[in-house]
Amino acid sequence: MIDTHCHIDEEAFDADREEVIARQKESGVEAMIVPGVNVASIETVLQVCHAHPGYCYPALGLHPEDVKADWQEQLAVVEAAIRAHRDELVAIGEIGLDYYWDKTYKEEQKEVLRRQLLLAAELDLPVILHNREATEDILNIVKEIVNCQSSNPQLSGVFHCFNGSKETAQQILDLGFYLGIGGVLTFKNCKLGETLQELQMSNKYQISNRLVLETDAPYMAPVPHRGERNESRFMIHVAERLAQVYNCTIEDMISATTANAKRLFRLK
Repeated sequence: MIDTHCHIDEEAFDADREEVIARQKESGVEAMIVPGVNVASIETVLQVCHAHPGYCYPALGLHPEDVKADWQEQLAVVEAAIRAHRDELVAIGEIGLDYYWDKTYKEEQKEVLRRQLLLAAELDLPVILHNREATEDILNIVKEIVNCQSSNPQLSGVFHCFNGSKETAQQILDLGFYLGIGGVLTFKNCKLGETLQELQMSNKYQISNRLVLETDAPYMAPVPHRGERNESRFMIHVAERLAQVYNCTIEDMISATTANAKRLFRLK
């Protein structure tokens, strides 16, 4: 299994980070992608990834919740770090739009997203996209950047923590992007499993080729660990649920999602 979204650098792991990482290795987690969210996380992400080369892979970006009045200065620092560390990064992220808590900087969030998508296209890096209560805007901006690209390769990436409608998923897949599937799939009233089944039945999408596993650790732990600090090894419960959705073995689902993650993020 590969955890394509793990904030192992965050404070929640400060007391036992090395023990946690060792536990994931012992539990069959092959690698973690560690996304940055702001200026402060540049150092923490790179530090943990440098301490675990070939296991923890860095991504850097400015998260929409960190877009405030000083966004231009913050973005300049993040962009400089992305350029400086281009050769070791596997993605730009976590970036996107979030209108859930505060819409004060809605227009600024859009501009920050555009700039980071353009940078990803320039540097040939996939993106890790955060979307909360902003589906129409984020899809329109991604389409805008994809359609304005005059050169290949095409912009690629993953919609992190996907839990949207069939129609939203279709638009994401049509753009060539992947769906990040995490603990929410195991929640009691979640309809994501039905959505994925409907997509598969449409025969237009070989959907299992476009799914990657993730945790968003330390957040969003799956059932039966809901409410606990999340860990990458808990992805096994997400893989089990996905195997039920697609009527395949858990081994086949883990193999498919691992191959997808390696392809998207160009891991060896």
